[in-house]
Amino acid sequence: MKNQERFPQLVGLSREQLIGIIEDSAKNWLAHDGLWFQAVEQAYGMEAAIKDDAEAWRRFTVIEAKRIMERHRIVPNGGIPALVKALGLRMYAYINVQDTVEQTENRVVFRMRDCRVQSARKRKGLADFPCKPVGLVEYEWFAKTIDPRIETRCIACPPDKHPEDMWCAWEFSIGSDETGGQVRNPNDESSPKPEWQMTKSE
Repeated sequence: MKNQERFPQLVGLSREQLIGIIEDSAKNWLAHDGLWFQAVEQAYGMEAAIKDDAEAWRRFTVIEAKRIMERHRIVPNGGIPALVKALGLRMYAYINVQDTVEQTENRVVFRMRDCRVQSARKRKGLADFPCKPVGLVEYEWFAKTIDPRIETRCIACPPDKHPEDMWCAWEFSIGSDETGGQVRNPNDESSPKPEWQMTKSE
């Protein structure tokens, strides 16, 4: 069945309107995720909410990765290039600002430059939301679904310290690379920062 027959409400809409629908859908998805989390937190506490959130993300991130692969014909075991493409097609990519740096055949660093959730908390004067426990599950399972060989390491994610222009960063790698598999501890002031991790004042 043709798309125009399945979705007659989309026929005649402009490119800008279609993009707006995608953006609104991503915002609605994120809003529901936040409301679900708050409901669990109010009923059972923060620790229980984070635990349940991590389990939900473990399942969802696999579903999302598989759908992205099918929709965009990303072949399994496609390595770092396949992962980079898939990361750019996640729901987050339509509402957050993200990029990838230091990409080689077997390694890449993914950065969340602007996070809708964290930025909203910052505007309200709230502390960073400690999303690292969930992120560890989310990014690892997403990457493993794209290619089981990919290893995931957190470079920085709240409650870790992070530069002002970046909320979190993740290293994805396959086997050895030129860094020798070492990832800089963002809280270790004795080791030099990579160029991308420098703040404007530095």
